[in-house]
Amino acid sequence: MLIVSIQNTLNELSDLVSQLSNDEYTCPCQGLSNATIGEHTRHIIEMFQCLENHYESGLVNYDLRQRNYQIQTDTLFANECILVIKNQLEKPNKNLHLQQTVDGEVFLIESNYHRELLYNLEHCIHHQALIKVAIIQNDTIKVDQNFGVARSTIEYRKQCAQ
Repeated sequence: MLIVSIQNTLNELSDLVSQLSNDEYTCPCQGLSNATIGEHTRHIIEMFQCLENHYESGLVNYDLRQRNYQIQTDTLFANECILVIKNQLEKPNKNLHLQQTVDGEVFLIESNYHRELLYNLEHCIHHQALIKVAIIQNDTIKVDQNFGVARSTIEYRKQCAQ
């Protein structure tokens, strides 16, 4: 079910990116401190890529992302990257170590693949909520009503509607 949720969320992102021209994708948004939809999309993609690239070694460090400029400027390339991610998600759960430097101190924390997938899902949804801020005023872009909404909030809303 986790894989399906991630694929659905990435499909929502891909659907949105497909509606944008490269100019719209790279246009700074004042409400996002002049960040672009492309920059947020690149960040989402590279977090998943980082997990994929470090799965075999078992040591994941999200600070070591590639920061590929093409992802944040080229909608077609971004969607190709999303497709690759969706096709690589199905892996056995295994123990991983998460390494991160905070204020100059290196932390090594035990984790596992499923936990990191869940983290990336929540992280993706958070950035989709920010992307929604950038496109909310554009009437021509169609976005799913649950785009950028936490899964727990969606479930809560369903319960309230009954």
